[in-house]
This record gives sequence, C-alpha cells and structure tokens, in this order.
Amino acid sequence: QVQLVESGGGLVQTGGSLRLSCAASGRTFSSYAMGWFRQAPGKEREFVAKIGLRGYSTYYADSTKGRFTISRDNAKNTVYLQMNSLEPEDTAVYYCAAHPNYATIRSRADYWGQGTQVTVSS
Repeated sequence: QVQLVESGGGLVQTGGSLRLSCAASGRTFSSYAMGWFRQAPGKEREFVAKIGLRGYSTYYADSTKGRFTISRDNAKNTVYLQMNSLEPEDTAVYYCAAHPNYATIRSRADYWGQGTQVTVSS
C-alpha cells in the first residue's frame, strides 16, 4: 500500500507559477513510477506528466510541455510538479499517482492522492 498526499495548490494569476508536492508513505517509493494528472470541472481526468523510478525518464502532455517540470527526490519520498506560465485552462484538481511500471502509469495507476486545487485567474 502507498499513501499519497498532495500539497502546494492555490490561487495564482495568469503567467504565475506554483510548485506542487506529493509526499508518499508506505512501500518503497523508489519502486514506483510517479505521475501527475488533473481534472477540471465537467471534464475527464487527464494526464499531465510522469517520471521514472530514478527520475531520469520524464514525459509530458503536449499541453504542459515546456511549462511544467516533474521531478522526484527519492530520499524524501516526494515527487514535485513545477508549473510555470500558468493559464486559466490549467485550472483543475491535480492528483499524483503511483504505479510500478513507467510505461503504463498513464492508464494503470494503482495509488492516488486526494488532490489539490489549482486555480488560475485571468
């Protein structure tokens, strides 16, 4: 079992930045690929970014590429999402997720956090 707790959400103006954190507890954090997803009101949850077990491999949704950066600190059992140049379209609840397989985490995440709200005002 892996428990995930997100933090760092809030209200920011267009063009601003936020850094989300996701703290993990339970089984060995470094055994899991980690991902960030988001869900806007009235929309389905969508993939944002993912990172491999050691942090060397990353992949981003087209909508976030170049603006968001995912990273992890295995010593702190934490994954981060640095979000820059935020736009109103980025407004959503952001969730972190864990899965043993980096290749399939987008569709088969095993563990989810409770989410943190990000609101970008225009």
